[in-house]
Amino acid sequence: MPTDTTLAPLKGAALIADEVKRLPDSPGVYRMMGEDGEVLYVGKARSLKKRVIQYAQGRFHTQRIALMVDLTRSMEFVTVRTETDALFLEINLIKQLKPRFNVLLRDDKSFPEIVIRREHPAAQLRKHRGAHTIKGDYFGPFASAWAVNRTLNTLQKAFLLRSCSDSVYESRTRPCMLHQIKRCAAPCTGLVSLEDYSALVDQAEDFLRGKSRAVISRMSEEMQAASDEMEFERAGRLRDRIRALASVAQEQQINPETLDEADVFALFAEGGQACVQVFFFRAGQNWGNRAYFPRVDKSDEDTDVMSAFLGQFYDDKPIPRLILTNVAPAERELLNEAFTLKAGRKVEITRPQKGEKKGLVDHALTNAREALGRKMSESSAQGKLLAGVCEAFGLEAPPERIEVYDNSHIMGTNAVGGMIVAGPEGFNKNQYRKFNIKGTDLTPGDDFGMMKEVLRRRFGRMVKEEETGEASSPRPDLVLIDGGAGQISAVMEVMADLGVDDIPVVGVAKGPDRDAGLERFHVAGKPQFMLEPKSPVLYYLQRLRDEAHRFAIGTHRIKRSIDMKKNPLDEIEGVGPGRKRALLHAFGSARGVSRASVDDIMKVDGVSEPLAQRIFDFFRKS
Repeated sequence: MPTDTTLAPLKGAALIADEVKRLPDSPGVYRMMGEDGEVLYVGKARSLKKRVIQYAQGRFHTQRIALMVDLTRSMEFVTVRTETDALFLEINLIKQLKPRFNVLLRDDKSFPEIVIRREHPAAQLRKHRGAHTIKGDYFGPFASAWAVNRTLNTLQKAFLLRSCSDSVYESRTRPCMLHQIKRCAAPCTGLVSLEDYSALVDQAEDFLRGKSRAVISRMSEEMQAASDEMEFERAGRLRDRIRALASVAQEQQINPETLDEADVFALFAEGGQACVQVFFFRAGQNWGNRAYFPRVDKSDEDTDVMSAFLGQFYDDKPIPRLILTNVAPAERELLNEAFTLKAGRKVEITRPQKGEKKGLVDHALTNAREALGRKMSESSAQGKLLAGVCEAFGLEAPPERIEVYDNSHIMGTNAVGGMIVAGPEGFNKNQYRKFNIKGTDLTPGDDFGMMKEVLRRRFGRMVKEEETGEASSPRPDLVLIDGGAGQISAVMEVMADLGVDDIPVVGVAKGPDRDAGLERFHVAGKPQFMLEPKSPVLYYLQRLRDEAHRFAIGTHRIKRSIDMKKNPLDEIEGVGPGRKRALLHAFGSARGVSRASVDDIMKVDGVSEPLAQRIFDFFRKS
């Protein structure tokens, strides 16, 4: 009888043992992959050979690692020059691939900053988020938009710096409202010389760099001098500016006396969940705090969680000179070396044992403990609500991902569609999406057509991504739309065309007189129904619908606002920023340009006769 000599493919510990034979004794990064190329784990090592062989020997600290090894079907390796290079590559791959068995920092959004834009003769003060593409001085990070807005308000009151755009600045002929309420020195109209305005900018920079006491002291001296010279109005203005600066310390719960620049991290873990509370201190001021809930396993050591969190956190953020933690991260020396190399100056990670720094860490730990308690309580309640949704709509299991859609427009103009996402963790705002309605064949106000376009684009993309194995937006377990039987019919037509009509879709129709509590729910092929008026599930579904409505309206308003601010001159070929500025300066506004003759337009510096004729003809056609 013939025997089958075909060898079964290696897997698990046997596969890893085979890979070790070809590995070098040098730094690098390894990836462990499961079925269909799923990345299970990304790790780094000072010696790839010595590190990876441990997985093949079967001595595991936890069942979780044993499971990871058992699921491994292939491995990939990258060698690098140093262990620091391996750390940087590991962090980058973890954030990019989101492996199942790694500690993962979630909701990692960029932080807002303040920038003093220096490229204009009258520097502009503004909020900024993202890459440093604007020439100027940057200050941050601030933990939230609220924290940065509070500081911006203080700076405007204390230093009277402009926040308007350059185009608005150039077109001003009289001071704006901010000058009237004493928040801008009005350099646009010459009420303050550029030299004096630059002095105000320098004072603001000193304040943001931690020299607040020196700034207040100089202002106090100026106020006293003005009072002695009986310039009481000027003295009063200086008094108000000093009060604005002094209010910063009063508004902050914590204002350290011995700490100029540091980030404070506190980790609290319980029941397989963790919270890391982060406080930012810059210029001797508290610039806000934020709670993070990284993906961890109950078997993960706190030191490993803190190490992974810090590495991923600073992958794309400025690193301060001092990092305080309540848990000493694993491989602290390696992180110190990597952060120092990245920042270009010495960075120290320390776990304080006494004094003011210990008090800051303890305060952050209290916040972390309370934040995790609130989240676990909310998650429990959220689980019950999702189970109720499952029962109400006859789903196979409580939904992990609910997508809710709504449209917003005014008589068909500036039409947008909005998608929000919710699940066991509440609203997933980093998953929200907006859709600018592009269909040229839609009748203005055609809500059915708009909804069909939005869903065709969303699920058409999902189908293509699933075919290529690069799905960036997971398949939802439930889709809610704002509308009744007509909307459901239109939506199911699109879903059937795309082959995704197995996804449950429910229409939420407002009750008679649009009364909350009397909503009717529509499912294709079933009669409409209502839920108990005081049902928690009904309140939850109302919250989902209202959040989708809020997001769609907000997106529509932003689009409409941008549309309203568009200048007709932007549409004329040959009119760039310089000529536009010159035309607005000469005629005061686009309307003034539209009334001008060709000869008058030609008198503007940089405008030739053909361009003047083109501008004249453009407004006559309009």
